[in-house]
Amino acid sequence: MQIKMENIHKAFGKNKVLEGVDIHIEDGEVHALMGENGAGKSTLMNILTGLHKKDQGIVQIDGTEKTFASPKEAEEYGIAFIHQELNIWPELTVLENLFINKEPVTHFGLIQTKKMKAIAGNQFEKLSISIPLHKEAGQCSVGEQQMIEIAKALMTDAKVIIMDEPTAALTEREIGKLFEVIRSLKKSGVSIVYISHRMEEIFTICDTITVMRDGRTIDTTPIPETSFDEVVRKMVGRELTDRFPKREAKPGEPMLEVKNLTRKGVFENVSFRVSTGEIVGVAGLMGAGRTEIMRTIFGLDGKYDGDIFVNGKNVKIKNPNQAVGMGLGFITEDRKEEGLVLDFPIKDNIVMPSLFSFTKKGLIQSKQEQEFVDMLIKRLTIKTESSQTAAKNLSGGNQQKVVIAKWIGIGPKVLILDEPTRGVDVGAKREIYQLMNELTDRGVAIIMVSSELPEVLGMSDRILVVHEGSIAGELSKEEADQEKIMTLATGGRIHE
Repeated sequence: MQIKMENIHKAFGKNKVLEGVDIHIEDGEVHALMGENGAGKSTLMNILTGLHKKDQGIVQIDGTEKTFASPKEAEEYGIAFIHQELNIWPELTVLENLFINKEPVTHFGLIQTKKMKAIAGNQFEKLSISIPLHKEAGQCSVGEQQMIEIAKALMTDAKVIIMDEPTAALTEREIGKLFEVIRSLKKSGVSIVYISHRMEEIFTICDTITVMRDGRTIDTTPIPETSFDEVVRKMVGRELTDRFPKREAKPGEPMLEVKNLTRKGVFENVSFRVSTGEIVGVAGLMGAGRTEIMRTIFGLDGKYDGDIFVNGKNVKIKNPNQAVGMGLGFITEDRKEEGLVLDFPIKDNIVMPSLFSFTKKGLIQSKQEQEFVDMLIKRLTIKTESSQTAAKNLSGGNQQKVVIAKWIGIGPKVLILDEPTRGVDVGAKREIYQLMNELTDRGVAIIMVSSELPEVLGMSDRILVVHEGSIAGELSKEEADQEKIMTLATGGRIHE
């Protein structure tokens, strides 16, 4: 299936999102679509699939002008869209999510559950997915939910699959398997539109790249004819000196320490510390227990055994309010469900954990509150017309910046970052890294959980590797490399 989108324009009110975008997608091509957060990538694909109507321009499929009335119509025509914000029904099982509104039925209208299990099992086998089909989707990790969405799209027999940040919550092993599937689909003539901020992936799996900036097409180039630095320059309109800013770590006294932290069946005997001015990276495969450990420390997941020390004091953290009161902040990997109230304005989201500091005698000091919000919006370069804009109307990367602003606002002593740059463009990533450096310079202790090994290696002073609910090993910045991290993450040993 060949797709041509030419001179596409789209505005939401006075906000011009697309101003003359062109993209041509060929049969059996993996076409990268890159640009900073808010460049218009997702909006362009939403126009293709019928979620939004274009204001101007032409969409042609196999030489014929075509407009879809809805995403369902586009899917029936052979165009599937795996969104960055996952479309999972948490109360339904994995199997029910895979077949929602597409259940095979008998002549008498009875659902063919056995057939559904066979189809799903076959697709899961191809992707090496081991999630039980009867498991509630809400009990799955974000990475597992991502794999469910990928499997669901592949089951539609699509001719074009749009993947918006498909590997954001996946580990190296899952990414490798996904790439195998993409190469197989490409051989059978399926086209992939690959939206990602992970530059290594673009140069590994894609054939062609279209770069967008500020709602316009900047360039379309075959991958062999461009470079990392050139793509970055086209995306941001300027040179970026270093991908990771230089760090001069000066660790002080331990600020957070856990000893023999245990939640039976989830993780056991986890012990580590993080000191003031230090970034400790946490790596491991999907499902290893990284996120669960952090959620427990922050009081999100109930009872635990073991000890937690904050600034040398043994504490019992029963809920997030207690954690915040002790100076802990937690940037969750799931910004949609846990990090933001999407219908609330940016302002309300940012001040939520620190509202008490703007209250005097029961009254909110509106001027100070607004100055505080405006300062954080400017500092994190959140792209928005107003602090009153609803969080749901921001791009994924700008939503992530709001979550970060929210927790920086409390003035944390310890900041836990779970996938802090998920869905964030290369320019904004560097801004977040620089902000992490500034925070540690002020004595904040940071724990960073990340599935991006270059990020772990580039920003961590020490690296903890989690394997099957235990700390498999610790690596210094000097000795760490991707091979050693993956060896520990898969149950192997080093230093022997």
